[in-house]
Amino acid sequence: MGSVKDLKVLKEATGDSFGRARFIFSDRYSVFDWGEMPDQITHKGAAIALLGAYFFERLEEIGIPTHYRGLVEDDAVKKLSQVERPTNIMEVKLLRVIKPELRGDEYDYSMYQNQGGGFLIPLEVIYRNFLPPGSSVFKRLEQGEITPNDLGLDKAPVPNQKLDTPVLDVSTKLEITDRYLSWDEARIISGLSHDEITGLKKLTGRVNDLITGEFMKIGLVNEDGKIEVGFDTERNIMVVDVLGTLDECRFTMDGFPVSKEIARIYYRNTPWSQAVEQAKKEDRQQWKEICRLNPEPLPERLNMLISQVYCACTNAVTQREWFPGVPSVKEVLEEIRQVLPM
Repeated sequence: MGSVKDLKVLKEATGDSFGRARFIFSDRYSVFDWGEMPDQITHKGAAIALLGAYFFERLEEIGIPTHYRGLVEDDAVKKLSQVERPTNIMEVKLLRVIKPELRGDEYDYSMYQNQGGGFLIPLEVIYRNFLPPGSSVFKRLEQGEITPNDLGLDKAPVPNQKLDTPVLDVSTKLEITDRYLSWDEARIISGLSHDEITGLKKLTGRVNDLITGEFMKIGLVNEDGKIEVGFDTERNIMVVDVLGTLDECRFTMDGFPVSKEIARIYYRNTPWSQAVEQAKKEDRQQWKEICRLNPEPLPERLNMLISQVYCACTNAVTQREWFPGVPSVKEVLEEIRQVLPM
């Protein structure tokens, strides 16, 4: 399935009917599109599964379709309120994944033009409420890939700028390295109509509002995040994969990151990060094979603290102590500030 979770297919999907599958959320993590890193973060998989289930159930309460069926405990599919202990397994409705073909240096998406329903839309949609210093927006502005006008701004933004109106971005989902797209290009390659693109943007706004509101209750700011979507068998858009977690979103408390960004910050100060950037410049498709360095594991204490961040956020948002004895998010961050090179 991917670098941080595995997929067990119980029933294959067709264009006319959903399949059935289970996500097994692992304790693996990934930064900079590297894939599996050399160490793992304890309890991360269960914390992601529980928090993802919470947001899927909230979406369904407000009428937004999802592929979520429930969490798996003792091989039974249950709602979050029925689960007695942390689990890292989630059952979902399965969609077809139609992979674009790489022809030379470009991907061929022509197979999407005549599809009906029941498939994963090959896009990731990103919402941005703030522009933190690590946002890819600044690099894209510097390289001339976008302009302030593309962001709805009349001048160049500055780090940590709050956006009066959230900016929606879109990128590829099924290519070797994610690639940002214009909305017109996204519509064309995925075979969506203008109305479907409009509906996708409105859906993303509602998801953003939900996640922002839930994390605001525990003192966190939702700076940006992403969702993935598919078409059900009637070609209605539905939310898939997982959402609202510390891997899919970037949160802060008092300006300090509370997400996978903590690991990114650590690795940005390593020679491996520089080697990754150089390799991506040399070959966008095969960069990992030519990268001259491999990543080292996180320092042991920082690894433990990142684990506590995942657990503390899940405890706080779901208002249930899934992970007993874990300090509050604020207390964990105070320790991280002492060990993280900034």
